[in-house]
Amino acid sequence: MEKGKISALQMLMLIYPTIIATGILSVPAIVAQFAGNDSWFPPIIASSAGFLAVFIADRLHKLYPGKTLIQYSEDILGRIMGKLVSFLVLFFYIEITGSISRLYSEFIVTSFLFTTPQIVVIASMLFLCAICVYGGLEVLLRTAQLLFPFFVLPIALFILFSASDFQFGNILPIFENGIIPSLKGAVPPSGWFAEFFIISFFLPFLSSKEKGLKYGMLSVLIVMITLVIVNLIVTFVLGYATASKIYPLMNVGRYTVFASFFENMEAVVMTVWIAGAFVKISAFYYVAVLGLAQWLKLSDYRPVVWPMGILMVQFAYWGLPNTVVIQHYEVAGFPIYSVSIQILIPFILLVIAFLRKKGLKEQSSKKGVQST
Repeated sequence: MEKGKISALQMLMLIYPTIIATGILSVPAIVAQFAGNDSWFPPIIASSAGFLAVFIADRLHKLYPGKTLIQYSEDILGRIMGKLVSFLVLFFYIEITGSISRLYSEFIVTSFLFTTPQIVVIASMLFLCAICVYGGLEVLLRTAQLLFPFFVLPIALFILFSASDFQFGNILPIFENGIIPSLKGAVPPSGWFAEFFIISFFLPFLSSKEKGLKYGMLSVLIVMITLVIVNLIVTFVLGYATASKIYPLMNVGRYTVFASFFENMEAVVMTVWIAGAFVKISAFYYVAVLGLAQWLKLSDYRPVVWPMGILMVQFAYWGLPNTVVIQHYEVAGFPIYSVSIQILIPFILLVIAFLRKKGLKEQSSKKGVQST
């Protein structure tokens, strides 16, 4: 079905923007609602979900090499239960791709293209992503490599240009209300970190399979550090006002002035957002069509790329009606939904698979003893 091969570094360059793209805009405000000036700390706690997701994905991959969750769930649970569980996971990736597309369109329409219909923004992005996905895994990875500098360099420039506006006292006093607010603030970003389980759909195609766990963990670490830095930047500039903003990083960009002629840096934020959103939507789009083809046992996933795109447009346009609902979903619904599908279900599968493998070994050892 998929003949492409990727390196561990290519996987990292795909996974990093896939996870961080939506997080750098939404997470600072969401976390600040709970943790206040300690918003730099919750991403460190939440990263445990990412490390756990990568570990579970790697262990399942080693037990069932060359297969994705859609395939080995049937080996673990049997045909009927495996189909049901893999359908839940598959539906999650289809629905979440639509949700990501809606988040992208909300940002573009409310910040830049004020009179452009959302359906146009959604459909145009998904059309471009569909072309990328139709080209296959190697095309997706090379596109992510090409866009990686356009995602990373603007973040570095943004830190440099906004440094003159930093008020370092905004993070004081540290842990004024204890650690509980930070623990509460770690719940929403744990949903983003749980998305690292998407790595399980790329591990079967690694050329150096022994490097999968190492680069997966490194991806989690880099994402965690990036979120900590972004949250610190926003706190240094906006302080307690961070919690009242929808896209705090965009507000910081509008305040930033560097060397008297670099100003209104929201264009930098938009560059990061568009590049990251394209990679993220394409990655989830690919996982959804690959998973559907494997679930239906098709020989090729390309025939379902365009029908899947139409379905995702519907999810994006009708699934989340407005910005208020989106904000509530990101805080209350998405973390539970994401962790349940991408950590809890795979963990249960891993436990059952481990017990089954152990039982088979014990049976074979008993038969060996009896035969002697």
